Parts: sequence; structure tokens; C-alpha cells
Amino acid sequence: MYFSSIGALFLLLGVGAGAFGAHGLRDHLAPEMLAIFETGARYQLIHGLGLMLVGQRHDRPGASWGGWLLVAGTVIFSGSLYALALSGVRLWGAVTPVGGVCFLAGWALLARAWWPSR
Repeated sequence: MYFSSIGALFLLLGVGAGAFGAHGLRDHLAPEMLAIFETGARYQLIHGLGLMLVGQRHDRPGASWGGWLLVAGTVIFSGSLYALALSGVRLWGAVTPVGGVCFLAGWALLARAWWPSR
């Protein structure tokens, strides 16, 4: 699987997004919107690390589905927060929980997949 590569790419982009938020957006966004942008970057970084782990342990049943749900969750959750912060369009906030559900489902599948078998 490509989970380690996708995770590394998410980490690369997450570091860039964090730096862009801290240095490029500080004077252009309201503090509330900057905090939203930073939340997107933080979750992207966390789940990029998670995908690196999935890349090392994707051979168990259900682990691939869990990994793909983390990918989808990152794109939807972080992407919608970036879009909300940069556009100010509040409708993007309604999309964010879909990404959160993907995160929860992905981690649940991974917990089950990695649970020691008898």
C-alpha cells in the first residue's frame, strides 16, 4: 500500500500549511479563522503520522479500510477547515464533521485490525 507515502505527503503539506498559517496569514485572517486554519494543519499532521504507522502494519484484515478512512478524513476534515478559514464561507463548517466521522471509523477499524489475535 501507499499509506506511508501518503502520510509523508500529508506531513510535508501539513508543515507547509502550518508555516503558511503562522507567517503568511497572521496579518490577513481574524484570530478565529487563523485558529481554524491551525486546527486543520494540526489534524493533518497527526493523521499523516498515523498513516505512516498504517503503512507499516496494513497487512491485517480491515487495516487498509482504516487507512483509506484516515486519508478521506484528512482530505475532508482539514480541507474543509482550510476552505472555511480562507474563504469565510461558513458552509464549509458543515462538511468538517464528515471528516471527523471518517477519522473515528478509521481508528476503530485499525484498533480492531491490530488487536492481538489468540
